[in-house]
Order: sequence, then structure tokens, then C-alpha cells
Amino acid sequence: MKSYKDLPSDAGSNIIGQVAAQSTRVQKRLASVKHTVAIMSGKGGVGKSSLTANLATALTLKGNTVGVVDADINGPTLAKMMGVRNATLEYSQTGVKPATTALGTKLISMDLLLAEDDAPVIWNAHTQKDAFTWRSTMEVSALREFIADTEWGELDYLLLDLPPGTDRLPNLAELVPDLGGVVVVTIPSEVSQLIVKKSVTMAKDILKIPIIGVVENMAFYICQHCGEEEPLFSAEESLNGAFQQAILGSIPFDPRLARASDNGTLYLDEYPDVPASKALIGVAEKIQAFFQGDTK
Repeated sequence: MKSYKDLPSDAGSNIIGQVAAQSTRVQKRLASVKHTVAIMSGKGGVGKSSLTANLATALTLKGNTVGVVDADINGPTLAKMMGVRNATLEYSQTGVKPATTALGTKLISMDLLLAEDDAPVIWNAHTQKDAFTWRSTMEVSALREFIADTEWGELDYLLLDLPPGTDRLPNLAELVPDLGGVVVVTIPSEVSQLIVKKSVTMAKDILKIPIIGVVENMAFYICQHCGEEEPLFSAEESLNGAFQQAILGSIPFDPRLARASDNGTLYLDEYPDVPASKALIGVAEKIQAFFQGDTK
């Protein structure tokens, strides 16, 4: 497939100029952001978005200014999880003001732009068969606009919640070439670890992006009767054996966390002293420690 630069004519659309202008706007927006962090997995169903929402809350509770980009354009969930789904976005000549949670965390998500609950994201084209050819390009363009057109202000952290797939990080790395680091999410399942290892290889060996560490989500549950930790999955290999990267923490399964996500309430604020909250706070502290001494 030809790149934009290979096309003999752009029919007057100035597509190269448009992309260059958007990239310049992205860099201007990110100039006021100290640290950019991608939250990724490669494997769906590991609770990555829930982890992103709660890490953003944890970092906010620790006194940081935090923004979140829901980079899952086709399946956005963070607006609901973070309790801002009914927020009305405000537009000005300088950009869009993001939705803000009760604690002050800022969020931009495609869900805030959809009129109905069941409205899918459909890309304009002659037919949807034609749209398929350009879908990935248009998703990247939408993500570029999210970052470039949102009035983030001064941020300590901008978390970018990526959809599943090992191809998502290269797209983001093109938009944010100085990405600060990656948090990789898995569950204690051999199938999950198999896929997630590919994402680690993509980030570390191919794209040369720093790996902040690995988080094991839904690592176990705590019996309500005896207080013992019981496994939810049957992976034989330990997390330390499966990954050579730093282990940021193991988050126990807690039904209240899922309930908080469904209700759009802040789990860490409601249940600050339970094991899962303490583990999430610990992960946030390790992310902060990773960036200590970074003068960006």
C-alpha cells in the first residue's frame, strides 16, 4: 500500500499538510504534560480499562493532576467507569474542555460524543465496505484529534488506555514519539500471558519504549468466610517466571470494584482500606517512583 507521500496527487485535499498540522498540535498540547503513560495488554478481557480508571484515581488522590485518554475509539468505557458519562463537553476556539470526575481527573472519550447508548462508531465512506480500507487510519486520526484538541492544561500524568491488539502501541508511538513508558496488564492465565508477552516484545525490543512494569489483574480472590486467598485461574508459571520486567503489583478480584465501574463511582474513594485498593495505590506509587528524576 502506498503512503501519503507516494501519491501523485491529493486532489487538493493537502492531506500531508493536515497530518503535519495535527502532529504539531499534539506536540504543543503535550508540552504541558510531564509524563505520558500507555496502559496496554494485547489481550482483551483482562480489566485494563478498569485498572486505568483506578490508577488515574490513585494518582489523583496522591496529589497529581491527571488526564486520561480513552483510546478505544470503537468500544469506549471509561466515561461510564469514571462517572462522567452524562457530562457535556464545552468547546472553544482553543479546543475542547475534557470531562472532569468528582476528584478532578480529566477525561476525553468517544463515548462523550455519541448521542445514544447503542450508537456504534461508523466511519463515513461510500459504503462500509469502502470504510474498512481506511478504518485503521481514521481511528488513528481520531486519536490524534483527541490528544491535540483537548485543553488538558498542566498535567503530571496523561494515561492512554489502549484497546486490545499488539498493533495499537505502534500507532500511539507515532502520535506520541516521546512516550514516557508502558504499563502492561495481564491476568494469571497462560493464554493471557502468551499474548501479553508479544505486547512486551513489541514495546521493549521493536519500539524501544520503556516498560514501567507488569500488573497482574484479578490475581486471586479473598474468601469472605475464612479470609484465605484463592486462585481464580490456573496458570502454572508465576508472574516473575513469565515476565522479566518489574512486577508492579497483583490486584485481587473484588466484586465491589466491578460494581463501582458499572455505577460510575470511584472505588478507591469508597473502599480505601480493602486489599484491592491498597494494591492499586501500590502500583500508582511504583509508577511515580519510575519517573522520579525525570525532568521532562
